[in-house]
Amino acid sequence: MKLRAFFAGLRDRVSRPDGSTIKAATAGAFAALVAVAGAFAIMHWLGPQQVRITQEHIDAAVAHSLQETVLPSPAVKAYDAILPSVVRVSSFVTDPKTKEESSHGVGTGVVIVDDGTILTNLHVVAGADRISVTFFDGLESSATVSGMRPEHDLAVLRAQKIPDDMIAATMASTEKLAPGDHVFAVGFPFGIGPSVSAGIVSGLKRNFMSPEGKRLLTNLIQFDAAANPGNSGGPLVTAEGEVVGIVTAILNPTEARTFIGIGFAVPIENAASAVGMPPF
Repeated sequence: MKLRAFFAGLRDRVSRPDGSTIKAATAGAFAALVAVAGAFAIMHWLGPQQVRITQEHIDAAVAHSLQETVLPSPAVKAYDAILPSVVRVSSFVTDPKTKEESSHGVGTGVVIVDDGTILTNLHVVAGADRISVTFFDGLESSATVSGMRPEHDLAVLRAQKIPDDMIAATMASTEKLAPGDHVFAVGFPFGIGPSVSAGIVSGLKRNFMSPEGKRLLTNLIQFDAAANPGNSGGPLVTAEGEVVGIVTAILNPTEARTFIGIGFAVPIENAASAVGMPPF
């Protein structure tokens, strides 16, 4: 009975009030406590005369485990969770005279339905004669535009081929998103990637005049995770890897198209509506 009570207390210490699993920050301590619990079980089996485990033993075991266990950073967790759903989007144009094909641009997309439905920015694929997407496992496929939301600079793509183990991203409501929350942008800045950058939510309900489409974009998430040309259309995610926005623009008052600390993302509620998905 004492052993059962110990495990019950251990469970209560590492469980969150909402009943979900423990966070990575407590994983090391949890492993140490489980190890000590195992020692208790062995001692119980051997009998009370063999070894007496004291509070000092427990404290030492926990301290040792915390020192030896390297916990992953929030960026690692977010990146690992979203990576299978991130795609590279390449667009091409064909010269009507020479019939030669050339690159029109590179951007990012995120799979939101596991049938190959992909969200990206409209300006990434607008005017393209051919679109190609490359999945996380290296599979390359042609894609077509199946829907548009110009007012949000969004395009919906449909890939002709998809990986056998296609994984759609998990989306999360922005209702509880607040300035100061940690967010991560994953994509292909300047075609390099997939790359991840870390930052925070700088503000909500921002407006921005799109230089590409000359459209006023509203209700945007402002963030300071580094984003550059090529990040467009990529996911903005939480520490759990859940998508809260689609990266759509950066603000730079100069003519340079580089990041100076202000990026914008379309809230996922607006983005999901582009494919007819219900609101949260």
